[in-house]
Amino acid sequence: MSEPGATSPIAAATSIDLRIPKTMRALVKVRPEAGAELREVPVPRPGPGEVLIRLEAVSLCGTDLHIYRWDPWAQARLGKYLPRIFGHEMAGRVVAHGPGTGAVPLGTRVAAETHLVDWTCYQCRTGREHVCANLRILGVDADGAFAEYMCLPERNAWPSEGLSPEIAAIQEPMGNAVFATFVEEITTATVAVLGCGPIGLMAVAICKFAGASRVFATDVMPHRREMAARMGADCVLDGAGDVVAEIRRETGGTGVDVVLEMSGAESAIHQAFEMTTNGGRVSLLGLPSRPVTIDLNDAIIFRGLRVYGITGRKLWETWYKTAALLREGLDVGPIITHRLPLSRYADAFDLLAQGVAGKVVLLPQEG
Repeated sequence: MSEPGATSPIAAATSIDLRIPKTMRALVKVRPEAGAELREVPVPRPGPGEVLIRLEAVSLCGTDLHIYRWDPWAQARLGKYLPRIFGHEMAGRVVAHGPGTGAVPLGTRVAAETHLVDWTCYQCRTGREHVCANLRILGVDADGAFAEYMCLPERNAWPSEGLSPEIAAIQEPMGNAVFATFVEEITTATVAVLGCGPIGLMAVAICKFAGASRVFATDVMPHRREMAARMGADCVLDGAGDVVAEIRRETGGTGVDVVLEMSGAESAIHQAFEMTTNGGRVSLLGLPSRPVTIDLNDAIIFRGLRVYGITGRKLWETWYKTAALLREGLDVGPIITHRLPLSRYADAFDLLAQGVAGKVVLLPQEG
């Protein structure tokens, strides 16, 4: 193996920054157990249709925590892929082109659309690429972004010049909030956001920025409620209380036009349907840990509710909306509460597990 820091061209690339080293640090899920290891591994070579990216910022999400903890979901989903470099919410600069690429120039800062779709299935051919029948996920089904370099299909690279690396990286989860919010018109509507983790907090800010008449936010954690108020919520409530009664009082007994359910908690899902006005809509993005029982007659059918299951983002409609919101001045920076070098990954996952942080960002080029 070459010495760390040595430089040479990458054979598969058609154009390249010659300063690229042969090896890099990467956070690898090596064994089927809790934890991960920071290892020295070869810098990947971009194949046909791929670009090589020098990573600048990678944010953590719940999927990463599942993998780090090696819970039952991770065991079932990732077991056959070990070892695996995980992580997917990223930003960095393109430093090499594989064969058949070049649309995104060298040096361009990009974020990643993390849905690796086949572009040939029924869903992809009818404008529903985000639910591709053969969907693969960056950092799960392919090596991801907790590293100094990574390869990505060029068509998944979203140019993000003008944004800081940290903001560029969180466009991916922000897209979840944008999709959930704008699946229907939101301007002048009353909205409740249930669950104020990072995506819920983004949704609060997006709803206010887009002209919702009033935004309610609920969470069981005091510091998240405080953050929701900072992000623009008009009324913040303890999710453990009788939020349905309170929101109905605050809306003159009508209920809210729109609920964005971001927690996945069974109690919050029931609250979502109870607090929505007749003829309103509910966007479900939170993932329950077990099956949820709902009385479809009274909760949805007789009240004429519209229910949307939200997964990922639309390619590329949601990305254009996300970029436009940021360009026009939407500030999601306060949601980023911690920036740590890659070497402090254990601290980053501790913060995430304790629920005391907003968005935690690892900086692969530091420490």
